[in-house]
Amino acid sequence: MLLVLTTGGTIDKVYFDASSEYEVGEPTVPHVFRESGVALEWRLLPLMRKDSLEMGPEDRQAIRRACEEAAEQRILITHGTDTMSVTAEALRGIAGKTIVLTGALAPARFRVTDAVFNLGLALGAVQSLPEGVYLAMNGTIFPAGKVRKNRDAGKFEEV
Repeated sequence: MLLVLTTGGTIDKVYFDASSEYEVGEPTVPHVFRESGVALEWRLLPLMRKDSLEMGPEDRQAIRRACEEAAEQRILITHGTDTMSVTAEALRGIAGKTIVLTGALAPARFRVTDAVFNLGLALGAVQSLPEGVYLAMNGTIFPAGKVRKNRDAGKFEEV
């Protein structure tokens, strides 16, 4: 079985008006998985609804604790892209787990979004990679500690 932890971020954002007022809404993973026909058994654990720029060390500790305490060996985490690589580094060293973080540069609720593609990439990665912590973004799997977000280019890149 797969554990899906949700923490918020753009992937779950809901925009209300043209001035870009938003809030982090309900997790979108169940809708994406249902619409994509995902047959794998999985369990959802919503941990928080935060923009990743609002996350602090206590939030990363809560994510780590949830991963350590989970019965599942395979964990997919949805996360805001701005500090996803920081959280990935904070999760390194958890024995016996394959953890893949993903997110989106445009909300899953938008007609044009990278959310569905990134979730599919992460779902495949979490099932096939050895234990460790990874990011799944822009069609690429990055090991934790070797990736950063290039805001100007709007993508993730190896460091």
